[in-house]
Amino acid sequence: MPWLLRKCIKCGMYTLRKNKCPYCGGPVRIPHPAKFSPDDKYAKYRRLMKKLALKAQPSASSP
Repeated sequence: MPWLLRKCIKCGMYTLRKNKCPYCGGPVRIPHPAKFSPDDKYAKYRRLMKKLALKAQPSASSP
């Protein structure tokens, strides 16, 4: 089923246009979440990337 509704990344307005927002000219994306599958093939990699991203962030307490 093709998704018709798009959401602007800049202003948050919804539109039916596929290329850019008619209000601000910003890029649009499909606002619907990905399908859920209990058999998640990539969960291991997603957890690893999340762990690496948290490790790479500088802590707020360091000067």
